[in-house]
Amino acid sequence: MPYFDAASSAPLHPVARQALLASLDEGWADPARLYREGRRARLLLDAAREAAAEAVGCRPDELVFTSSGTRAVHDGMYGALAGRRRVGRHLVVSAVEHSSVLHTGGALEADGGEVTQVPVDRTGAVSPAAYAAALRPDTALACLQSANHEVGTVQPVGEVARACREAGVPLLVDAAQSLAWGPVEEGWSLLAASAHKWGGPAGVGLLAVRKGVRFAPRGPADERESGRAPGFENLPAIVAAAASLRAVRAEAAAEAARLRELVDRVRTRVAELVTDVEVVGDPVRRLPHLVTFSCLYVDGETLLHELDREGFSVSSGSSCTSSTLTPSHVLRAMGVLSEGNVRVSLPMGTESSDVERFLSVLPRVVSSVRERLGAPTPSPAPATPSPDLTVDALGRRCPIPVIELAKVITEVPLGGTITILADDEAARLDIPAWCEMRGQEYVGETRRERGSAYVVRRRS
Repeated sequence: MPYFDAASSAPLHPVARQALLASLDEGWADPARLYREGRRARLLLDAAREAAAEAVGCRPDELVFTSSGTRAVHDGMYGALAGRRRVGRHLVVSAVEHSSVLHTGGALEADGGEVTQVPVDRTGAVSPAAYAAALRPDTALACLQSANHEVGTVQPVGEVARACREAGVPLLVDAAQSLAWGPVEEGWSLLAASAHKWGGPAGVGLLAVRKGVRFAPRGPADERESGRAPGFENLPAIVAAAASLRAVRAEAAAEAARLRELVDRVRTRVAELVTDVEVVGDPVRRLPHLVTFSCLYVDGETLLHELDREGFSVSSGSSCTSSTLTPSHVLRAMGVLSEGNVRVSLPMGTESSDVERFLSVLPRVVSSVRERLGAPTPSPAPATPSPDLTVDALGRRCPIPVIELAKVITEVPLGGTITILADDEAARLDIPAWCEMRGQEYVGETRRERGSAYVVRRRS
């Protein structure tokens, strides 16, 4: 059964499995001890650190292992903010950062600090000029992901790093999605990553802090990992993480070219095979293995369940997933369609035949879900169209508000308006996106005691 959700967690790499099993026998002792078993464990830990540092592009003594990528982000941000507290308590992030960054920013705001979110364009990329403009004399830290976890867009890290350097602000880069494919552009001050994203075991993160960066670890000092990651090191997992990172890097160039061709195939053919679909993310500056698209008139959770029945494991940023009733903050920041969203992220080794079977199954699955939800079909316009209509979709979840809008758009004359009443948060994103896709005019939104009224003017 094809697994197409490597951006969430990649399958364990064979090298990681081998290293994990071997180090369970050799690396169980305390690497801080001076007896034979401890020295052996220390050699394994030092070798893993050197291998990881080489892949990251830093000195071994600048890198520590943490209990997860999220912990690496949290510790990196808290440490840098605390180290520069005399400068100020202002944080700059992009609007599409991973939740670990945004949650830390929220905690800073709750504690009296200030956060500026730099907007992104429709591809999900920040403008280096806009990012530079957000930096202030009291900015303690800036954060920018190397590549987006939901749509694959690669960020201009090098240009933003130069702007941060000129402003004297350290830049933390979340490299979780990109580190398997190559080193991050130069200029960063702190870097975080997570082993399970590249085929290492879960429960291992990396945090690199360049020499010269002011850094004050959070919590009591600990003798482990330069005082930046307290607790006994999970040495077998660390060894497996470093070994698998080295292995995937050796395969990266060939696999990137091969997977990029498969993803290009999906990007092109999804739009040909499925009507009313929007492929999102930068078509060029993107990760080689990831593609995201959104389908009109489709319930995202139902679509994922149906694809799972067909044997395909994919992810979604729709508001209709079981974990949340609000649209993905990434899709919202980009201003693209959220309903029926599908993220396909291919693990290394994915076969062309699996992608072809996915493309053969997808149109039938989307059509089935649309039929079940009562998606609109072309119908003749009424003889005497009403100049204005109101559609009550209160209490109805996505994609129903957009489906109801599409059903009645031809019932008003050109220039006529339709008002959609909806209280589903996704409507705020999906109705304007539908208008753009359909060539209609989105007039605006008026907040009401319950939900909002969205006005659309018919233009075609």
